[in-house]
Amino acid sequence: MSEQQPESHDRDGVDHLDESFDEFDQIVAEESDRDPDLAVIEAGSRTLRAQAGPPTGDPVPSRPEDPEVAKALLEVEQELATRWGETKLEPSVSRIAALMDVLGEPQRAYPSIHVTGTNGKTSTARMIEALLNAFELRTGRYTSPHVQSVTERISLDGAPIGAERFVETYHDIKPYVEMVDAAEEYRLSFFEVLTGMAYAAFADAPVDVAVVEVGMGGSWDATNVIDGTVAVITPISLDHTDRLGSTPGEIAQEKGGIIKQDATVILAQQPVDAAQVLLKKAVEVDATVAREGMEFGVVAREVAVGGQMLTLRGVGGEYDGIFLPLYGAHMAHNAAVALAAVEAFFGVGGEHARELDGDTVRRAFASVTSPGRMEVVRRSPTVILDAAHNPAGAQVTAEAVTEAFGFSRLIGVVAASEGKDVRGVFEAFEPIFAEVVVTENTSHRAMGADELAAIAVEVFGADRVQVEPRLDDALEAAVTLAEEEAEYGGAGVLVTGSVITVGEARLLFKRG
Repeated sequence: MSEQQPESHDRDGVDHLDESFDEFDQIVAEESDRDPDLAVIEAGSRTLRAQAGPPTGDPVPSRPEDPEVAKALLEVEQELATRWGETKLEPSVSRIAALMDVLGEPQRAYPSIHVTGTNGKTSTARMIEALLNAFELRTGRYTSPHVQSVTERISLDGAPIGAERFVETYHDIKPYVEMVDAAEEYRLSFFEVLTGMAYAAFADAPVDVAVVEVGMGGSWDATNVIDGTVAVITPISLDHTDRLGSTPGEIAQEKGGIIKQDATVILAQQPVDAAQVLLKKAVEVDATVAREGMEFGVVAREVAVGGQMLTLRGVGGEYDGIFLPLYGAHMAHNAAVALAAVEAFFGVGGEHARELDGDTVRRAFASVTSPGRMEVVRRSPTVILDAAHNPAGAQVTAEAVTEAFGFSRLIGVVAASEGKDVRGVFEAFEPIFAEVVVTENTSHRAMGADELAAIAVEVFGADRVQVEPRLDDALEAAVTLAEEEAEYGGAGVLVTGSVITVGEARLLFKRG
């Protein structure tokens, strides 16, 4: 991060940073023994500005107010951070299977809906959870990565588990984790321990059904020790090609690993080669398949204030008058997939030729939130956060922004991780960004701002690219550029590039 101190700007409509950046850097330095991502998020929550005031009913938890609980959570985070991170993999389920064995197979205590794909997994999982909750089932949801707090990853009945419960769950399974560590060639990874915690917490609750999002791939992912009665596969595109394959078909081979014997497969619209692989896998294990565009899908959609109105065709019938408070055609397709998954879980379209209760379905969709996915965090100018981090995700985000907002001028703020197809991301956003401010988040995996800028200049041209190494400065610059056009109206800012970027920006705008 740059050592340059920010200038004090004296202009209407832009809040000033009350805390100095020296303090921010000092807090991060004091916690240098922590995982860098965790340290900066904690520091950010204590020092950075709020543009739009505190959120109402925010689904993302803040740090615990009780200092003892906050300390205990920090200690758990520090211990987890000593393990392999989520980008270092040894493709095997042997370690997590060993942990499940010594824990007494908690993942067998409830049925599961397993969700994989390239884009849309978390939003789809949240919609599935909302539907199940509306039908009065107790749910557990496991998703990744988190936007701001690691406790977000494990939810019960639609809300992240509390910090105290998170800490208790970790300490409950810690002796068993250490047993497995001692017996295996490699210690359990960060993600494997969290997965074990989630499965144990769900069994302890107990839940009626778990909604589990794959971390990466499918066949060797740590989550794949469950027997999902319903396997959901959201759209597959190119991402993590160094680990999963260089074509959608190759990636589908890995993701199809969650399809189990006699399961029901809910298949979003896929590239032809991916669809062929997944259908072949389903035939091999006698799974039943429902395909978007064939057995279910989006019948109609129109933009509405705060979201969109939908008519969805499920496997059991048609549901109209659905308000979804999320933007973009991709979210409508996610909703269709989620509805079909819940119908399949209840046996609709199979042994039960009936529909789900329409009023309950409408109530569930109207309650859905998806932090960091087309999320508006400020007005005047409008600032949107979206975690798109690959070309396919960027493309649907660009389409959604154009459709729902119609900005006359849009400023992009982009910070990405190393190894991502940032050129493809920039090319997807080029038609809608008047200018782009390139920056970097505080992750040790962040691509440097200068390296990112060199690619941006090739796509946008030098006159449309601004470089601000610090994310806080980048947001300030983008808001300023948007406000300079305020006399014409319709200016906005889109912050994107990675979940980490969105999480840190969210703190800047909502947690100061």
